[in-house]
Amino acid sequence: MDIGGEVRETGRELRKYFNTGRTRSVTWRKTQLTALLDLIHDNEDAIFKALHHDLGKHPAEAYRDEIGGVEKSATNTLSCVEKWMAPKKSHIPLLFFPAKGEVMSEPLGVVLIFSSWNFPIMLALDPLIGAISAGNAVVIKPSEQAPACSSFLANTIPQYLDFHAIKVIEGGADVCEQLLQAKWDKIFFTGSPRVASLVMSAAAKNLTPVTLELGGKCPAILDSLPNPSDFKFAAKRIVGGKWGPCSGQACIGIDYLLVEEKFSSALIELLKKIIRRFYGENPIESKVISRIINKQHFERLCNLLKDPLVVASIVHGGSIDEENLFIEPTILLDPPLDSKIMTEEIFGPLLPIITINKIKDSVEFINSRPKPLAIYAFTKDETFKSKILSETSSGSVIFNDTLVQFLCDTLPFGGVGQSGFGRYHGKYSFDTFSHEKAVLHRNLCLEIEPRYPPWSKFKQDFLRLAYRLNYFALILHILAFKLGLKRDN
Repeated sequence: MDIGGEVRETGRELRKYFNTGRTRSVTWRKTQLTALLDLIHDNEDAIFKALHHDLGKHPAEAYRDEIGGVEKSATNTLSCVEKWMAPKKSHIPLLFFPAKGEVMSEPLGVVLIFSSWNFPIMLALDPLIGAISAGNAVVIKPSEQAPACSSFLANTIPQYLDFHAIKVIEGGADVCEQLLQAKWDKIFFTGSPRVASLVMSAAAKNLTPVTLELGGKCPAILDSLPNPSDFKFAAKRIVGGKWGPCSGQACIGIDYLLVEEKFSSALIELLKKIIRRFYGENPIESKVISRIINKQHFERLCNLLKDPLVVASIVHGGSIDEENLFIEPTILLDPPLDSKIMTEEIFGPLLPIITINKIKDSVEFINSRPKPLAIYAFTKDETFKSKILSETSSGSVIFNDTLVQFLCDTLPFGGVGQSGFGRYHGKYSFDTFSHEKAVLHRNLCLEIEPRYPPWSKFKQDFLRLAYRLNYFALILHILAFKLGLKRDN
């Protein structure tokens, strides 16, 4: 069967199964979430191997950033899904008396999830948890750039989850193209803005709603921290937020750092010290830092360093190992602001430090660029915090730490502007894959005649009072009419 035919047949099978109503029951949803937890627990070693094959991830990093996050998300959802499914009572204005209202969450239908290669397990299974909890049928398209993880998902998911309702389709750009030509009830995409524009254009042809989880140049701001221990904590978290997640290949990773010029020398020396503590004198031999995903991305990162003015700004690192697709953690001080490293998302282990005269100037600097997915600010100044919150726009703002917002299920995760739109995690994932249906219950008595023609001055006054919600005047108006004190003229 050709690719297009396979995609169409898969879509028909899923829609036919969804229409049976089986995925709507709380039993089905809980069974699938429990099976997903079993999948993670039974295959932990296989996941470690797949992530090491594709990205060179150490098992500890793999558990922290992928397996542990999926386990936590599935466990939380399993305990809450029945509550999330329950209809929510809604306040109904007195004007509608007697009546009651509620909001029911119903599944969207058959949804498509595109996952990304940098966290190929987490970014496939975490959205899947939301889609399952909402009662949908699902197609997952893993990234072909992480082939071992893609193969693992394709081979393992059917062994644990309901294969009539949840399917994995592997392949490259040709498969993506065919998938986008099909009709879906929702598309959830994690990836680059360039590909996201293609996804959105294709979705528009069928008026398919989309959630786009993208990236951008996430800045970190380092305010003055006179306490040496605070300064060290901040530096450690900056190193973790830049090189910790997949060697900088993370949409929420720090892209560049803003600091006052007078603190830059001390900061750079401290960052160097922490990098050596984390990754050793020769990071490639430490085996605790991920490699670049493939040669294409490796060459893209190397090209960012080809500008002589950029090379001149390197104050630490800069060595590369083409055979092993490895780039040393690299710090640059004040590279040209019009260079590619400062105008394109880096998505790798290169950290530009930009010095400014006053830290409050960082707000203007950030606002001169597209809206980021996250802003990280290290400060104890409450006034400065308020300035950042009120004068910048980003998917999230994190004070005095990095990356932890991704693991907080009680906060929505998502972007704004070029960093994406839509949100997920926890209850927000359930909502993303659900339709909130409004339900209004009324009875067949106590008719409000002024809502119908023929029109009159009395009915017009009545409607005016009704819309202004002046209940006391409305009642007097009705009584006056009933008692004959006003004529319906």
